Amino acid sequence: MKALAQDRYVSAEGVVHIEDIEMPIVGDDEVLVRVRAASAKMYGWDLPAIVQSIGRMTARFRKPKVHVAGLDFAGEVEAVGKDVIRFRPGAAVFGWSKGALAEYVSVTEDALAVKPTNVSFAGAATIAMAGFTALQALHNGQVGSGQHVLVVGASGGVGTFAVQLAKALGADVTGVCSTKNLDLVRSLGADHAIDYTKEDFTRGGPRYDLILDMAGNHSLSDLRRALRPDGTLVMVGQSGIPTSEQSWFMSLSRWLRAAVWSLFVDQRLVALIQTGGSQEDLLALKDFIEAGKLTPIVTATYPLSEAPDAIERLEEGHGRGRVVIELSV
Repeated sequence: MKALAQDRYVSAEGVVHIEDIEMPIVGDDEVLVRVRAASAKMYGWDLPAIVQSIGRMTARFRKPKVHVAGLDFAGEVEAVGKDVIRFRPGAAVFGWSKGALAEYVSVTEDALAVKPTNVSFAGAATIAMAGFTALQALHNGQVGSGQHVLVVGASGGVGTFAVQLAKALGADVTGVCSTKNLDLVRSLGADHAIDYTKEDFTRGGPRYDLILDMAGNHSLSDLRRALRPDGTLVMVGQSGIPTSEQSWFMSLSRWLRAAVWSLFVDQRLVALIQTGGSQEDLLALKDFIEAGKLTPIVTATYPLSEAPDAIERLEEGHGRGRVVIELSV
């Protein structure tokens, strides 16, 4: 079968290429899925710079354990192991697994759920990791009805989920994005949209119960100024921190400073790296989608043959929804 191979731990020109590999072996408790679409997301690209640096050094001596790229996908069940009870061949499913950018993937049934009926395979392929991250970030902030939530990076893959989920949970939501994405953020249900090219939300203005920071373009001091005295800041993923070997200390020190400050102030400053979720999370996201409260945003789709170029373009900057690779149609 064909797959998108990842020869190193981190992003770099020429890291990924299409390769013929063997079909996965299906264990007794596993489900073989024919992948119809997978999110153009590379394992390891959102890790902090210090971890990426270690990956670079390690890769000089051995290849990554995860040889095939990708994390979340959607497709159809091809076969099941003898101990699988929830799925049968032909079922449309979505889920997550390292190595998702391949024509077939074998996963445990806990990593799968039945695909929402009102989204395409391309849309379903964007749900798992972005949805998990948004859910966990909102859980950290204990979001409830009437709370004021600020989503920085509201038009991105996680941001578009976070805006919609926060609104579904009853919050008053403000999204921060560029001028070209204001209409998108408003269409997601945001009560307010801030154009960061024209307005700095850290300089005066409202204070928020929860800030989800996907961008990392403001200092901790600035972000704290926009928080209420007992508010929560969640720094999602790498949050825009530089990724070069020379700047790894910046990412580590940012998180350490946040942890230390949290000991002495009523505000909570949390660093969140999401590596997976549960079937319960998948089912919760499915319910939100089928209820019309959550819509995956797919910016573009590409065939597998164009996947290497598409993923390299993502490194140049992608601030709107998700890009999807279609492996079969």
